Amino acid sequence: MSSAAARHILVDSEEECLKLKNEIEAGIDFAESAKKHSKCPSGAEGGSLGEFHPGQMVPEFDKVVFNEEVGKVHGPVKTQFGYHLIEIISRA
Repeated sequence: MSSAAARHILVDSEEECLKLKNEIEAGIDFAESAKKHSKCPSGAEGGSLGEFHPGQMVPEFDKVVFNEEVGKVHGPVKTQFGYHLIEIISRA
């Protein structure tokens, strides 16, 4: 079974998500941004979600993590929880 490791930042609006993505692409540390801005409890851990398998996250999240390029920041990704920036750490 495939698995992946990722971290994310969860915010309320697409605008805020895009602003954070631009800051990260300009050199701001992803983990520090997650600690400051993420609404998810994982923010305290720099947004780390650890390792997981398909079906353990909401479908919109899985689609990105198991199909998009590893090592890049993807998003905004809208789910029932809000807007996410997702960084895929690894996939096997």
